[in-house]
Amino acid sequence: MTKNLADKGKSVAKKAALFQIVFALVFILITGLLSTVDKALAFAAGTIISILPNQIFALFAFRYAGASQLRLVTKSFSQGSKLKLATTVILFAIAFAGFKLEPLPVFAGFAIATVSYWLALFRQR
Repeated sequence: MTKNLADKGKSVAKKAALFQIVFALVFILITGLLSTVDKALAFAAGTIISILPNQIFALFAFRYAGASQLRLVTKSFSQGSKLKLATTVILFAIAFAGFKLEPLPVFAGFAIATVSYWLALFRQR
């Protein structure tokens, strides 16, 4: 039963991630066609800043399941949340300080990828 709970969570996370990646790729292509390559790359960076931390969190969130492992579930969830936040901040810093990307497309890519992930999760309920 507990393995089944973790497997169900992993399945939902995988489907949502796949939807998020496909959605992001479509918007990156549209941005590339309608705008400059620099803006499309900045938009792509924003989507990566959303996608990568979500995947890191999912790895931690669904590592354990069940009432007998409640302490491990809670600890892993907390670690995943902290690592997700830290990864997001670091990736934004790299995007702006390291690559000097234009902020608007980066934030637009991040927002669209994040909302697409939420929509995928709500759709699966």
